[in-house]
Amino acid sequence: MTAAEHDHITRVKSLPCSVCNAAPYSDAHEINQGQWFTSIPLCVDCHTGSKNGIHGRKIMWKIMKKDELSCLDETIRKLFYTR
Repeated sequence: MTAAEHDHITRVKSLPCSVCNAAPYSDAHEINQGQWFTSIPLCVDCHTGSKNGIHGRKIMWKIMKKDELSCLDETIRKLFYTR
């Protein structure tokens, strides 16, 4: 991980969860492994939870009508265009 990637991930983790809006600090989920700049902030439950997590049954994702691309769009907006 480069210094720039590390800085980006630190900023992503400071955001609330992209799915349920749980307060920071979040995990950083890489949409594609090793592509750090396409990471999204997820709480532990929406990331790795067996019921709600993206690596589980994705129940909260379905309820909130979210997918990785919509979460990435929101992450970019929050990081670069919300002041």
